[in-house]
Amino acid sequence: MPRPADRRDELARRVVAWFADAARPLPWRAADVSPWAVLVSEFMLQQTQVARVVPRWEAWIARWPTPAALAAEPPAEAVRAWDRLGYPRRALWLHQAAVELVERHGGEVPRDVEALLALQGIGPYTARAVAAFAFGERHPVVDTNTRRVIARSVEGRAIAGAPSAARDLAAMAELLPTDPVAARAFNAGAMELGATVCTARAPRCDVCPIADLCAWRAAGFPAPEGVSPRRQARFEGSDRQVRGLVLRELRAGHHPVSRDALAEVWPDAGQLDRAIASLVADGLAVVDPDGYALPHT
Repeated sequence: MPRPADRRDELARRVVAWFADAARPLPWRAADVSPWAVLVSEFMLQQTQVARVVPRWEAWIARWPTPAALAAEPPAEAVRAWDRLGYPRRALWLHQAAVELVERHGGEVPRDVEALLALQGIGPYTARAVAAFAFGERHPVVDTNTRRVIARSVEGRAIAGAPSAARDLAAMAELLPTDPVAARAFNAGAMELGATVCTARAPRCDVCPIADLCAWRAAGFPAPEGVSPRRQARFEGSDRQVRGLVLRELRAGHHPVSRDALAEVWPDAGQLDRAIASLVADGLAVVDPDGYALPHT
């Protein structure tokens, strides 16, 4: 039986080799993309499907190829360009990060994790992802897909436990190759494996490059214990839907929208006012003498 260290090395080697051929041709993976383009992709990919991100990312980079280009425009334009990508506060955070990059870093994306963490909207995952994928720095990068691959292949569990930055990063660090180039490929490859093969609901073990090394498979695919399937909150009729409808109206025009006009998009006045108030609280809308508008400063 191979030693645990040898098994980890082999697991990483196979994922890197598999990724070389299996990687999806995503535009932000191209060799000539800028660190800014990588950073934008990471903002957009948070809790959002890749297929929805690609066209929005391409349009964004065409319009704002540098942090300075975005920072020169009001935040309303960022929210408007975000369109229906979801979680629109990310647009505000990305705009503010662009302003901070101009003010603190001469309009360049820093490669240092601590400097990245100091930017608006960037947490531990995004900071390490940008450092690793934009600059080739050797850092463990862990997303939901990576956590699932590690849980199954290393720990023998169907699903990962509750997220823990310290524990998750340590688990990934144990697998990360020493060579920075291989480490970058393994970070991306583990994510890709979880996204396309070792999926949550229908893992494709027959085409998995590490199937014979997988602890979960070796244990007979034990089901998770004491875990109830999570139900996604209903969207129709929710405050989220109303927020989206209000934001759509604000994006559509370059002038304030009155409360009476907004009443046409949703019949429940109380829920509409609650949605408007939450958008104002989040900084996605501002109160204007003539109604409500996207943030302009």
